Amino acid sequence: MITRKSLLVTFDCTPDTRALIEEAAEGTLECRYLADHLGGPRQEDLETDAALAMNLPREVSEDALRRARWKLVQFVTAGLDHVPFETIPPEVAIAGNSGAFAEPMAEHALAMALALVKELMPRHAALAEGRFLQTEPVGSLRGKTLGVYGFGGIGKAVARLMRPFDIRVHAITRSGRTDAPVDWIATPDRLPELLRAADILLVSAPLSSETEGAIDRDALALMKEDAILLNLARGELIDETAFYEHLRTHPGFKAGIDAWWIEPFRHGRFELHHPFLSLPNVIGSPHNSAAVPGAMDRAIAAAVNNVKAFFAGAPVRGLARTPTPPEA
Repeated sequence: MITRKSLLVTFDCTPDTRALIEEAAEGTLECRYLADHLGGPRQEDLETDAALAMNLPREVSEDALRRARWKLVQFVTAGLDHVPFETIPPEVAIAGNSGAFAEPMAEHALAMALALVKELMPRHAALAEGRFLQTEPVGSLRGKTLGVYGFGGIGKAVARLMRPFDIRVHAITRSGRTDAPVDWIATPDRLPELLRAADILLVSAPLSSETEGAIDRDALALMKEDAILLNLARGELIDETAFYEHLRTHPGFKAGIDAWWIEPFRHGRFELHHPFLSLPNVIGSPHNSAAVPGAMDRAIAAAVNNVKAFFAGAPVRGLARTPTPPEA
């Protein structure tokens, strides 16, 4: 008889979400819910085989995390820059939900790119002022070059949506390789080449010590005067002050910003150090590019399936840390 593995869900769930998790578990996981235990997690809760988390530092105390004896922490989120790796015991594997939100985020990127290239917001503002700019031309995506900094699930999904516009795809990956169709691909050391070629730059790399601040003043200076930059990843990949100054002094340069430097999910508040949203060449959204009906349910189901794959010895998506065996 095969013993079921136990899974602790650390975030609050509605009855419908619990039913979804149970359905995805398919009887192979015994699902428990931290919200059922008032007063904080008991030691036996932290000794389940795995945990399913959303924003773990807010769901489990630092002391409790240090006592956890899970084999795996699986996150519903794709990004893991909010994860306290140093607090979770090293023998615990950690996985993000890689690619789970890629499709709706790609739609958002396309919507932003089209709105910016067609100057929808400035033309709307002109109409409100009584100016009917019918004969002044706007741009087009057709035949342009899409540069993708971080060609993972999101980058690939955006490239697929933009291909019908006869767009060329240039991409950066850590390995310099991909199984997706591209016109040019390279490693991060060739980022300057990508920046010079891009008519549209999609920033979709994970935040790390290597990528933080990668798009700085010098990088922006390499880009075309009328380029479009879309950030769907993390604000910290771009130097905030340099970005604002570039947008302010280069009115033909446009930006669609979905990911900000200080956000409620990671920092408890939204805060800007420069008035980006007053610039006519900027479209902003509240990091909601994945917030479409059903997206969270599909992501949760994908995360549960990843837990099942882990214990079945199958390939695991988004594995950010493999377990380190405890010292003898």
